[in-house]
Amino acid sequence: MPITTEFVTLPVADGTTMRAYVARPETKPKGALMVFQEIFGINAHIRDLTERFAKEGYLAIAPELFHRTGAGFESGYTDMAPGREHAQATNDEGLAADIRATHAWLKSAAPELKIASIGYCMGGRVATLAAMTVPLACSIAYYGGGIAPHPFYKVNLLGRFSEIQAPILFFWGGKDHFIPPDAVHAVTTAMRGATKPFASVEFSDADHGFFCNERGSYNADAATEAWPMTLAYLANHAA
Repeated sequence: MPITTEFVTLPVADGTTMRAYVARPETKPKGALMVFQEIFGINAHIRDLTERFAKEGYLAIAPELFHRTGAGFESGYTDMAPGREHAQATNDEGLAADIRATHAWLKSAAPELKIASIGYCMGGRVATLAAMTVPLACSIAYYGGGIAPHPFYKVNLLGRFSEIQAPILFFWGGKDHFIPPDAVHAVTTAMRGATKPFASVEFSDADHGFFCNERGSYNADAATEAWPMTLAYLANHAA
């Protein structure tokens, strides 16, 4: 499907501005999607993912979550230190403001469309936070670190699951030492306890970042199997 792409600048309620990458089908979109980044910024991989969703018929937007400390930051996958520094400078209040700004842009651009969110690594946590922050049709979180307690993240989200307003699809890697089985269990237990609709998929032989074909942890089998599940979840809830 032919698409067009552009960068847009969004006003955020705290007085900052935030750049975002937009990809849209040339025909009428069937849904809208917020795409939340890894710690590596809106890099080539995230732009490619945003375009892939546009080719599937979604108006997709990837906001730059590091705009307060590193506007324009993007990196590859050999040195995680700069991205981690920017990620640890974020907080949930600022991320919620970014989510609202992105959601408002989609509502203005295509008010008739349902809106969903998806995120990877850090973005998986933000996609979960988005389901607590704005009205969504659904959310999808790939190996979202910091949803459950983790030393890297100052605040986890387990105590806020009562605020979730949309069904969530979680993806995990069974070999992910960053998000061990007890963290996954804590998330699914908390979702059940909050009586929130969810699906949880673990690929036992996949590591953290398994969906990113530019990372050493890429797992082609898990990635190609997760993709149609992702599209089916979006089709069922957000198209």
